[in-house]
Amino acid sequence: MKKMKMIYNTLMLIPIAVTLIGLHYLPERIPTHYNLANQADRWGSKYELLAFPILVVFFGIFMRVLANYHKNQEKFGSNNERICFISGIICMITFSFLNYYFLYVGSKSIENISILAIDLEQFVFAMLGIVLIIIGNILPKIKMNSVTGLRTRWSMKNEVTWKKSQFFGGVSFLITGFIIVIISFITKGIKCMILSLVIFGTAIIIDIFYTYWIAKKNN
Repeated sequence: MKKMKMIYNTLMLIPIAVTLIGLHYLPERIPTHYNLANQADRWGSKYELLAFPILVVFFGIFMRVLANYHKNQEKFGSNNERICFISGIICMITFSFLNYYFLYVGSKSIENISILAIDLEQFVFAMLGIVLIIIGNILPKIKMNSVTGLRTRWSMKNEVTWKKSQFFGGVSFLITGFIIVIISFITKGIKCMILSLVIFGTAIIIDIFYTYWIAKKNN
């Protein structure tokens, strides 16, 4: 666990360290916001790029608090604490890639990110798909708790409904993740975003309904 925590802390700080170094090589003014057509509609100081890595640090601290909470709640073992750190590491790697993307776009002062081989929506939702695939593998291993997992009042009815709900949610997230990754490769821009969000939203609704159905069935 100590090695995992060290990796986690390192990944949490990498985005802000890379950004601080990268600022020396960026122009003073860069595109800081893009509209739905992927056109830059606001320009600002390069130092605005620090906002994202700072948020990553706050998120990292939150995940550490969550892991510590699980550690105190689990009577036996540290399964959920370990899962929190694994999930956090996955998120940190994803955030690092996003941070590199933002730095690259800023360094080139790109006014229309649609000209890139991979635009922002493709990049973001490809990362989301990968994260969902990984979470899909993790969900079935989560023990019942009051914070993480596919939690509804039906899935938390008893151990049976919990385990079946996490297994179903894991399969659902795996399939959804693969579909979103495929969408991000074959579509761009607003179309990629809408299709991905519709698929993700549908999966969440199906998962919630399943927890209701399995709880009723167990009655």
